[in-house]
Amino acid sequence: MKIAFLGPKATFTDIAVREMFPSDEGIPYMTIPDCLDAVMKNEVDACVVPLENALEGSVNITLDYLIHEITLPILAEVTAPIRQHLMVHPQNKDNWKNIETIYSHSHAIAQCHKFLHQNCRGVQRVSVTSTAAAAKHVFDHPAEQAAAIANELAAEEYGLAVVAPDIHDFDFNHTRFIVLAKEASKFSNSPMQMVGNKTSLMITLPADDRSGALHQVLSAFAWRKLNLSKIESRPTKTGLGNYFFIIDVEMAMDQVLIPGAIAELEALGCSVNVLGSYPYYQVKQQKGVK
Repeated sequence: MKIAFLGPKATFTDIAVREMFPSDEGIPYMTIPDCLDAVMKNEVDACVVPLENALEGSVNITLDYLIHEITLPILAEVTAPIRQHLMVHPQNKDNWKNIETIYSHSHAIAQCHKFLHQNCRGVQRVSVTSTAAAAKHVFDHPAEQAAAIANELAAEEYGLAVVAPDIHDFDFNHTRFIVLAKEASKFSNSPMQMVGNKTSLMITLPADDRSGALHQVLSAFAWRKLNLSKIESRPTKTGLGNYFFIIDVEMAMDQVLIPGAIAELEALGCSVNVLGSYPYYQVKQQKGVK
């Protein structure tokens, strides 16, 4: 298969693709919407995009594009550990503490706030489309006193020197990636060991905005003993105070419990869309710095 991912090569999404689809072809795109559009235009068979980070929360562009712009089912999820390193062009290795600019994705910069606050005060921080794009920029501009925050694969891919490894604020730094495709048959079983199953639902509350509506929604899952691993609100973009809810149920779609909950919610006046029922996987450990 051809798998679109947030590029260029050596992003964290690229790592997830290599783990999930070791014998398929990964094709880098420069933005998350570009990855999703590539599936819709049949340029690729599937795409892998980031959905949520343990430190910075949801990747809103993924959620919003998936909800408002396109219709693609979630076919699988993989969670991968994230290790952020500060890297420079090899010719600037000895004087890296004199860097004037740090490039990275906005989430990566936020994940390394403590290190940057303590060691890089006054250094300009520039957000780019991905951590790998930051690494590529630093390699392409050796005369610039610049550094990138990225992973070890990016350092290897673009020939950079890691001068400060593991600069993220917390050790438990993981990102959830989702696999999307038009057809379930496009997703072949991953060689990774499956951890479990999820079903993701998008729920819009009744238009009358009555008191206790969200409590009634949650009760439909609670009395059926359906475990929810995530509840998140996002604006419907139809006016202030209007939201829908993304809910992850920790089980595969069955013939009784989840359909029963959906029917109860619809009877209450809610709108319910199934975003996907899928297996999820875990990358054991991202390789460290040599």
